[in-house]
Amino acid sequence: MSLPCVVAVPARLESSRLPGKVLADIGGKPMLQRVLEGCSAATAPAAVVLCTDSQELVELARQWGVEALLTSPACESGSERIASVAEQLVTRAGGGDPEGTLIINVQGDQPFIDPAVIDAMAAEFSRRSPTPEVLTPVYRMGAEKVHNPNVVKTLLAADGRALYFSRSALPHVRGVDPEHWPAHTTYWGHVGLYGYRADVLQRWHALPHSPLEHTEKLEQLRLIEAGIGIGSFPVDGESLSVDTAEQLEQARAVAAGLAP
Repeated sequence: MSLPCVVAVPARLESSRLPGKVLADIGGKPMLQRVLEGCSAATAPAAVVLCTDSQELVELARQWGVEALLTSPACESGSERIASVAEQLVTRAGGGDPEGTLIINVQGDQPFIDPAVIDAMAAEFSRRSPTPEVLTPVYRMGAEKVHNPNVVKTLLAADGRALYFSRSALPHVRGVDPEHWPAHTTYWGHVGLYGYRADVLQRWHALPHSPLEHTEKLEQLRLIEAGIGIGSFPVDGESLSVDTAEQLEQARAVAAGLAP
């Protein structure tokens, strides 16, 4: 039986590395519009909700036919942003019990998000028992990305649990030139999607300060450092996240290739 489910898209205009990126034009549409349209194409969620501290983005989302919730500008991460409105998101999902409600966090900088991955996330939560606290999709990483700090790597246990996330290559292959590491082990990349059991998000603000999160600038490390398990499931290919000017140009090139 499927869990009540909602997609929450956290977004802000003042990105530290690429200000205003969510409204950057990609193939004739603002990036955020592409994200919201991709999420809306998924069949499992009862709703797609933009979570933002920008009134401008709230009004744009409503023009695009997507509900938006205004959040505090003090939120330091996307997960913290959706955590701040978790109770409202549970209502939008049609759920009553937070432990039985799924909130899928899709970053606002993934213009080519595959709705099939969102539906796969919902299916994974529904088929696993007990219901996972957190799940995230991973993909086999090509050798060209292993040492790119803008691409997040995931170190997995044998049962698929995420042991750690890093901008560095994991694992280290001792005694081998780093250029040749991918020939000796599998590297897993992290698709920037999280599925949360809603009660985990409700506890977000009570989690202790995470030095690892601060050091790597990866919000999921707060969960790992607090002892909250993050499961994974494999998907084919990655979903391009736009964090840099170079990645924005890459996204525009992809969009040009997709255009008729």
